[in-house]
Amino acid sequence: MQGEFGGKVAVITGSSRGIGRGIAEGFAKAGARCVLVASSEANLAAASAAVAKSAGKAPLTVVADLRRPQDCERAFATVKEKIGRTDILVNSAGATRAGNFLDLGEEAWQDGFALKFFGCVRMCRLFWPLLKAAEGHVVNIIGGAARTPDPGFLIGGAVNAAMHNFTKGLAAMGRRDGVNVNAILPGMTETERVEQLFQQRAQAEGTTPDKVRAAAIAKDGLRRLGTPQDNAALALFLCSEAARHIQGTAIAVDGGATVGLF
Repeated sequence: MQGEFGGKVAVITGSSRGIGRGIAEGFAKAGARCVLVASSEANLAAASAAVAKSAGKAPLTVVADLRRPQDCERAFATVKEKIGRTDILVNSAGATRAGNFLDLGEEAWQDGFALKFFGCVRMCRLFWPLLKAAEGHVVNIIGGAARTPDPGFLIGGAVNAAMHNFTKGLAAMGRRDGVNVNAILPGMTETERVEQLFQQRAQAEGTTPDKVRAAAIAKDGLRRLGTPQDNAALALFLCSEAARHIQGTAIAVDGGATVGLF
């Protein structure tokens, strides 16, 4: 799809690391002007340098903690003022804790929803007029836990299920306004985030991160963990004209780990 997104503007949250960064690099290589939004200035600088090196042009970066409504508003205002349009919004920000349910207090639950769910909701609401004007695309990066409840990942499952429902409902509005809205459900992916989850699960289960990793791969019969590039390839397709008739869909990128029908 080299060059397909020339002249398009892609805003990617959570793009300083992991899946979000992989998606940003993918869109930049395909010609899009990317806007990277994340809370860490240092990580954003590193991601910006990587995107510029791989795509030949530096992205616009916005340091923003999407837990705070005012930061979401500032991110939107920056894009509107400096670029004036948005064709693609990818919501990839957010991390929720794994662990023993009885050990995860109110703060962990509040934080899980504050960033991943409410950050996504706010960014969609703010950017919707620009997306409508461009007949653009929204892709929400959710996670397989939306479909597969796990007692060791109750916060993530609840947040992801809420995002899944929100995405489906927003897609109905998108049909009216000409905006495509879809979701990606990554499985275990080689990122710093999954290493952190392995550590949290290991602590809750009294074992080691290596044993948790091996057990997870064996349980699902996977050949390997996913990569950010696996998810980026799907994000680019969902935002292409070839995918215009795909609306309100959530697609797993998990090597077949999700065993249910939906």
